[in-house]
Amino acid sequence: MASSLLLLLDDIATVLDDVAVMSKMAAKKTAGVLGDDLALNAQQVSGVKADRELPVVWAVAKGSFVNKLILVPLALLISVFAPWLINPLLMIGGLFLCYEGVEKVLHSLHKKKSGSKNHLENKSLEDVDITAYEKDKIKGAIRTDFILSAEIVVISLGTVAAATFMTKLSVLAVIAIGMTVGVYGLVAMIVKIDDLGLYLVEQASSLKQSMGRALLAFAPKLMKTLTIVGTIAMFLVGGGIINHAIPLFHHWTEDAVDYMELIPSVGNIVGAVTPTMINLVTGFIAGLIVLVIIALGQKVFSKAKQA
Repeated sequence: MASSLLLLLDDIATVLDDVAVMSKMAAKKTAGVLGDDLALNAQQVSGVKADRELPVVWAVAKGSFVNKLILVPLALLISVFAPWLINPLLMIGGLFLCYEGVEKVLHSLHKKKSGSKNHLENKSLEDVDITAYEKDKIKGAIRTDFILSAEIVVISLGTVAAATFMTKLSVLAVIAIGMTVGVYGLVAMIVKIDDLGLYLVEQASSLKQSMGRALLAFAPKLMKTLTIVGTIAMFLVGGGIINHAIPLFHHWTEDAVDYMELIPSVGNIVGAVTPTMINLVTGFIAGLIVLVIIALGQKVFSKAKQA
């Protein structure tokens, strides 16, 4: 009896260890999407009144949990009844990430060129229905979260494709809950940095005032940094998925690393960053190709509709 109990405990410990290891692997692979998720959701709150920022973040977080409740069972069903779909879904998710990254880059360049501003800056507050604006923000953020959550779940599923059903369920549950709590906890902290800065500026202590001014200067820079890092991460993750899914690209990357490592003195350093740079370039090129295909498809559809 005692030996059976010890064997059961050993099995449970082994399963928990597998879940921990695979969860860590899945978290690493989805880190790029997580960075973009964080940046996008932090941006979604911009334009919302200060006293409504946290309620809006909480509303989006609840929507994110609902998204995960839909996506995780769906992913598990696919892994049981159509496991062959995992790699194509990974490819689609990777291509979508690359496409979205290119779109963000082009949108940013267009915004700089035209000098356009947030639409709220062009209207007085009296002209804006704040409640409707809030609802639109929340709906838009939840839609965006659904897409990014789907990518996170599919990438995580690809990591545990060969595991048992219970391990898959445990890893996906850990990733879904951990990512949601982590992302929206950080978003809540980020959107309140400027409020903390304003609070410190109003204090009598010169030290607190200096800290407050530093936080107020830091907040917009943090948002810009998150946006840039998130965009780069999209290309890295998307390009990495494509490189691993296409054997020719994968072998070419390995050959390129071996070649770079032969460079005297700096070979190891160059070789270490080569896969990252290849993934970045692959992601950007793949995104451009998808963008062109979608643009051509829209033109053809538009002409067919007019005819």
